[in-house]
Amino acid sequence: MSTEDMPAPLPAGVATGVGSLPGTDPRAAVRLVLDELRDLPHLPELPARGPGADLVGRVVGLLAGLHGDVQPSGWRLVPGAGRDERLSVSWLAEDLDALEELAGGWSGWLKLQVCGPVTLAASVELPRGGLLARDPGARRDVAASLAEGVRLHVEDVRRRLPEAQLLLQVDEPSLTTALAGRLPTASGFGALPALETGEAEASLRSLVEAAGVPAIVHSCAPAVPVALLRRTGAAGVSLDLALVAPDGEEALGEAVDAGTRLLLGAVPSTGAPGRSEEAAARVRALWRRLGFAPALLGEAVLVTPACGLAGATPPGALAALRTATAAAKRLTDDPEG
Repeated sequence: MSTEDMPAPLPAGVATGVGSLPGTDPRAAVRLVLDELRDLPHLPELPARGPGADLVGRVVGLLAGLHGDVQPSGWRLVPGAGRDERLSVSWLAEDLDALEELAGGWSGWLKLQVCGPVTLAASVELPRGGLLARDPGARRDVAASLAEGVRLHVEDVRRRLPEAQLLLQVDEPSLTTALAGRLPTASGFGALPALETGEAEASLRSLVEAAGVPAIVHSCAPAVPVALLRRTGAAGVSLDLALVAPDGEEALGEAVDAGTRLLLGAVPSTGAPGRSEEAAARVRALWRRLGFAPALLGEAVLVTPACGLAGATPPGALAALRTATAAAKRLTDDPEG
């Protein structure tokens, strides 16, 4: 494969964030990503604000025709919008207002993030209790509601930033667990049956198609099913580089051969982020094991923190983004190291 053969649905050779950041100030968060991630900023998520600003709560506020509220056991479907859902809608509107104010006229790439259908079903309960994931009909209904809600969300962002090139990140941290049949039952003493690969693929594909923009799928979990994610139509796969096992590298190589972008979490999300040289070296080491020419590295790989930065300190989050950006530049300028 030559660099001319590589499709370019996404930027490459750059850095981006996973999504979440510390703090509660949306304007400060938007300013941070615009300043530090000029090639691929993202709409920040600020879960420190509480329920409704977390990964699951944020997307509950997007659901079309369905509603949720926080119960002692977590998010649960309810007949009408409750306080926590209204907070979710309000906080997202604040985030989008801040983005529109500070990035008005933005014509580059911009990444949005949403919780995926499998993780949503693994995190929200049915009205009478028990995970949505246990009920095939409920899973289908929620996946359809989510797809429509995401479509409307993308349209809203397009109205606000009509020149931006939008990219959707679908977060699926529970996908591996669901496929392996390790989601717990309500009692906690058993596990739900394994989710069929075909159903997971179909629900993700429906979401990707409904969004109408290039999409990537992200998971910080081990054993990310890269081949499945490629079949959903996703243009990229985002994962924690430290969790890539030797037996998972072949699937990454096949993904690169197929033109799929790799978003590699090469910078620790908490604690000291380390030096950009170290992050770049970790990416180069994987690339060599995959057997691709160094010249292709900058065309196929983006650098990210290992996962979201909500657990980092504000200085730590800034350092992680700067380290990722510097590492991406090193890989582009000197792919052979």
